[in-house]
Amino acid sequence: MIQISAATRINRSRVPRTWVYMGWEKESGFLNVPGKAPESIRKAMEEEGFQGKEGQVAVYHAVQGPAEKIVALGLGTKPEATAETLRRAGGRLARKAREIRLEGAALEWPRPFQADYLKAFAEGLLLGSYQFTRYKTQLKDAPKGLQKLELKVVPDSLAAAQKALSTALSYGEGTLLARDLINGAPSDVTPKVLAQTARRIAKGPIRIKLYTKKDLQRMGAGGILGVNIGSAQEPYLIHLHYKPQGKPKKSVALVGKGITFDSGGLSLKPAGSMETMKMDMSGAAAVLGIFSQLAKLKPNAEVHGIIPTTENMPGGRAYKPGDVLKAMNGKTMEVLNTDAEGRLILSDGLSYAVEQKVDQIIDMATLTGACVVALGALVSGAMTNNPELLEQVKAATEAEGEPIWELPLVKEYREDIKSKVADIKNIGGGREAGSIIGGLFLQEFVGDTPWVHLDIAGPAYLEREFPAVPYLTYGGTGLMVRSLLTFLKTA
Repeated sequence: MIQISAATRINRSRVPRTWVYMGWEKESGFLNVPGKAPESIRKAMEEEGFQGKEGQVAVYHAVQGPAEKIVALGLGTKPEATAETLRRAGGRLARKAREIRLEGAALEWPRPFQADYLKAFAEGLLLGSYQFTRYKTQLKDAPKGLQKLELKVVPDSLAAAQKALSTALSYGEGTLLARDLINGAPSDVTPKVLAQTARRIAKGPIRIKLYTKKDLQRMGAGGILGVNIGSAQEPYLIHLHYKPQGKPKKSVALVGKGITFDSGGLSLKPAGSMETMKMDMSGAAAVLGIFSQLAKLKPNAEVHGIIPTTENMPGGRAYKPGDVLKAMNGKTMEVLNTDAEGRLILSDGLSYAVEQKVDQIIDMATLTGACVVALGALVSGAMTNNPELLEQVKAATEAEGEPIWELPLVKEYREDIKSKVADIKNIGGGREAGSIIGGLFLQEFVGDTPWVHLDIAGPAYLEREFPAVPYLTYGGTGLMVRSLLTFLKTA
């Protein structure tokens, strides 16, 4: 991971050959112009056509001053700037560094100092620098990208800068862990591997309970067991538990869907639709990414991380349309489509979360293709039984550039999941309101506990890149790690 450090001055005996500048649109000069030749830099940038527009990146070979090369990043108009503006600027720097094979640079951070801007910029740089190369064999001549960035800050901002960078590093590490898990081949990232990852995370203030197939049979976890029966891989229910020192302000359960590969079961997906189904455990990956950083960030909240995990496979033993499963809370579920399996395993995960007597539950699941149709690849759907909790989650997602959009739990649609042979059925009667139907199904398992359901099916895994959001790369995004860490920190 790239090294980002802050100091009150840059050692002139080993000044990096490249300096980074940031400029506003429609304003004279730049935010920061270190060195001895600001006028020559401005003039050269004007000749290059650099106007400070958001998204603009220019490279200039200096003729004066301490640098040999200048990289200028446009930030747009100052009144419209947010932390997300700086996060995207960091991502663009990461992309440009890889393009021009830049490995080291310096940046004099502008005044007035804003810690949230620096944190966001560092996050963008860390996330934009990510490359998944586990299965690549020809890396000898591949560009490494930026390896080291030195930040110069004014003395009275040094402590705040170091704290902001430390937070950004934790957010980055957690997100990249989730990305690595999502991007791994489905035969390499199995339920057992998720359990092993959780075991490695469980140290210090974090404890783990790991429930095996025999445990799940004893507990009556019919949702997980039913989905698992066609798979050669053992299922697990993973329970990570973080408890802060002193009395926590609240207790929160984070429940992540952990289908490590989804074939659709006997309701088999088309071949093309299976190609990315290694990402169906993105909710579980987010929970693991979050827990990997809790000991460092020390939020004043008790946190339970609950991951029901299995594959969904066809075969002679697989569960069938028409089967009836019983969830951990005793409700019976008629299976009419084995490709609506995420809600079945979450029935047990949410039931187990309620048993922990937590104050709040948030689940993350790549639940429905309907949510992708409705909101696309950059926005997650959100449903809730508690508007106040949703507002808290939304504030955190807005701060971290991971937007959500509320979908209503229309009570009249509850009729669509009534079953003639069981308590509920796992799909509705038609193609309408598929995401809402999924949310209504999950609501059956949370009781009166304040709950938010995040359908992350679109943004959890990108099949194309978005130039406007350069810190997001092809494949797993590690969505919601940063947002929910912010949510927990502000508890």
